[in-house]
Amino acid sequence: MPDFSAFLGQGTHALMLPAWLELTAVVVGSLSGSLVAIDRKLDMTGCVALSLICGLGGGLIRDIIMQRGDVYMLNSTPAILLCVLAGIIVFHFPKAFFRIPNAIEWADIVEVGLFCAAGVSKALGYGLGGVQAVLMGVITGVGGGLLRDVCLGDVPRIFQTSNLYALCALGGSLTYFALYDLAHVMNPWLAIACTLVTVALRRASLRWGIVSSTSRDHTDMVLAPVRRAAERARGHAKRHGE
Repeated sequence: MPDFSAFLGQGTHALMLPAWLELTAVVVGSLSGSLVAIDRKLDMTGCVALSLICGLGGGLIRDIIMQRGDVYMLNSTPAILLCVLAGIIVFHFPKAFFRIPNAIEWADIVEVGLFCAAGVSKALGYGLGGVQAVLMGVITGVGGGLLRDVCLGDVPRIFQTSNLYALCALGGSLTYFALYDLAHVMNPWLAIACTLVTVALRRASLRWGIVSSTSRDHTDMVLAPVRRAAERARGHAKRHGE
């Protein structure tokens, strides 16, 4: 039997994310992946697989990049078991979850906020700087969804023109680091603030229709004053030459 008591005893340092909160992030991420699997009409294998990917994928990407400390999913038997359990429950009782309005949307963005907190927390705990910690927060927050979209054959959501998503993760991660560095706030309040800011930014983007845009070529706009100045200079030189 896995040693749940030892696992739940981790995370007592004020900067570390409490183990129960990290498990909450894993479960919410698993629910997000499982609900997407049901929406795409996948079988139970697909449902459990997306549950694992969304529950543990962002942390896996973070740990591979950081190459410091342990790999969370390899040292967290309870987290793996909870992902599998969440996938099985959602597969057999999806109606209970879809009764919640916008269940996928809510689970997805709450997951992003919680994982942003986990990413920044772990990076700071291993002595990384502020920029690196915020980057690890964003990667942890959106990593599971990125892997989910790749496995489903979609363009990752963070790369699509849509209501703010990755920028919400950035806002939450910056909030975590700013409160820690400037106000010396500690967990679990850091994680709560990070999640609230991430969710608030996402809801605001949906409420007021704030969307990211595709590329716009500003070359002509930037060069137009230069061309006008060059034309005036040529005209001035021509008049003086006459």
